[in-house]
Order: sequence, then structure tokens, then C-alpha cells
Amino acid sequence: MPTPAARPKLRVLADLGHPFTWGFVAAAGVLLAIALGGALTALSTVAVSVGVALFIALALEPLVRWLENHRMSRGMSIAVVFVGFALLIAGVLAVVVPTVVVQVTQFAQAVPGYITGLQDSEWFKNLLAASGSSDLYQNLLNQARTWLSNPANLLAIGGGALAVGTGLVNMVSGSMIAVVLSLYFLASLSTIKAAFTRLAPAYARPRLAQMTDHVTESVGQYVSGMAILAGCNSIFAFILLSLLGVPFAFLMAFLALLITMIPMIGSVLFWLLASTVALFHGPVTGLIFLAVYFAYMQVEAYVMTPKVMNKAVDIPGSLVLIGAMVGGTLLGLLGALIAVPVTASLLMILKEVFIPKQDAKVVPD
Repeated sequence: MPTPAARPKLRVLADLGHPFTWGFVAAAGVLLAIALGGALTALSTVAVSVGVALFIALALEPLVRWLENHRMSRGMSIAVVFVGFALLIAGVLAVVVPTVVVQVTQFAQAVPGYITGLQDSEWFKNLLAASGSSDLYQNLLNQARTWLSNPANLLAIGGGALAVGTGLVNMVSGSMIAVVLSLYFLASLSTIKAAFTRLAPAYARPRLAQMTDHVTESVGQYVSGMAILAGCNSIFAFILLSLLGVPFAFLMAFLALLITMIPMIGSVLFWLLASTVALFHGPVTGLIFLAVYFAYMQVEAYVMTPKVMNKAVDIPGSLVLIGAMVGGTLLGLLGALIAVPVTASLLMILKEVFIPKQDAKVVPD
């Protein structure tokens, strides 16, 4: 038993003899925590823009290195890649924003007609008769058609489409900020990595620099690969829907560009969504799209993805799905996109830092 002199002295954290002072300090701490939480929430948009810009810079870095390997200076390589990327983004936005806003409104107004045509089709009546719950489904469709046929609700839909348009305009302005910020990140990427490496002790800097290069290279390859696959997905969906005569093909292609960026489940989600829209146009059209796009997903999974991604990240499929769900819940589409490289980076740190330390412990502490 330790002697009284060896016992540690107790620190008085709160003097209960002065409850007013104690309560005031506690209330001030709570208010400070609430203020910090509000500040972090207000800065979430800035954090997302910075994150998008950083991932754009990492995605463009392989192109810059490729130009450097072909005897072009880094400054000229950055200028060529960035100008090409900016022109591509500006061209896509100039075509996408007005067309998507118009087609969103047209699609909302056409939904009641689609429901009526679906109810009157023979194949749907036979399907409901075979299910044994035809009255339930017919009532649900009638309620949906009645609600959508109400002019007041159509105005609400129009307002929703306007909100979508406003959101797209805000997305354009935010994208411009992210693109400009990505130029600074791309130009100073080596400086940023060197500054990050210097935060570690001198003996650990070579290993940290090697890990940082590996992580940034893997993330860049992954983001650029996902962008290429999503672009191919969008182009294929637009061509297929146009050949089948399905309306709103441009809107569906734009959704494909966004949704298929989600790893693993993005293509499946768009497949179900676009198949439903094609089914409204006609049962044969829906079945053709269902089969052809399913075949494309197999080609994408077993042929295109291994070649484009080139094993940029190597993590179990279960962790990919869990990471995508967690990232999507926290940050939406951006979170689902960055979840895979972030998870791969954490796994790499775990394998190269933590596990070797555990393997070195052959005796108990």
C-alpha cells in the first residue's frame, strides 16, 4: 500500500461550494461547443469544395505525369491538362443544365399519362390478375394519377423542377470554384506532399513519403478510372435509349453519369431506374433495355473495369459496399465516391504500419 507521501494529489475540477460559478462555467462550455458545431456545419460546403478540388487534382495528376514523361515541362503539362478539363466541364454544363431542367419538367407532367397507359395495357392487367391483388395496385395507381393530375400539385412539381434548376445553377458555381481550386492543388501537389512529410520525425520521413506517393497515385487512378467508366456508361445509356425511342434519354444519361459513379451498386441502381422508365414506354422496350443493359454491365464488370482501373485499389467487396453506404450517408454522392480510396488508404496504413508493429511483439509488454 503506497505511503501518504507517494499518493498522487487530487485535482479539484469544480468547487461545489460555489454552484453559481460552476453552473456559469458549464453553460459557457456548452454554448462554446454549440457554436463550434454550428461553425463546422456552416463550413461543410467549403470542406466539400476543398475535397472535390483535391480529388480532381489527384485524378488529373496521372495525365500531367504522362505529358511530363513525353518531354513536356510540368508547368506546360498542367496548363494543357487543366485547359482541356475546364473546356470539357464548361461544354458539358452548357449542354446539360438547360436540357435537364426542361426534361425534368416534361417528365413530371408526363407521369400521369404513363400511369394511365400502364393501367390500360393488356400485359399489365394480366400481371395483376395473376398476382391476385389487382384491386390494391389499381387503387394505388389511381391515387397517384389523381394527385399528379391536380393543377396545384403540378405547380408544386414545377416548383420542384425549378428547385432542381436552382440546385444545378448552384452546382455550376460550386463546380467552378472547385475547378479553380483544383488548379492550385495540381500546381502545388508536390509541395503539399513534401510539407505533409516534414510533419513526421526525420527517421520516418522516407517511409511516410513512400506511403503518401502510393496513396495519392492510387486515389488518382481510382477517381480518373471511375470518371471514365461513368462517362462510358452515360454514353451507352443515351445511345441505347435513343435507339429504342425512349423519351427523356438525355435526362437518363445525365443520371447515369452521376449514379454510376457510386461503386458496385451505382450501375444496378441506374439499371432498375432506366428499365422502369423504358417499361412505361412499352413492355417490349423495357425488356430489351433490361437485357441489353444487363449485358453491358457484365462487360463493364469483367472487361472494362479491370483494364481501366488497373488495380488502383485492392480491397474486399464487402468493405467497398460498407464504405460506399457510410460515405453516401455522410456526404452524399461525393462521400460514396471517396469512400473506396479512403478505405483503401486506411487498409494500406493498417497493413504497413500497425500490423508490422504487432508482428514485432513476440513477448508480452
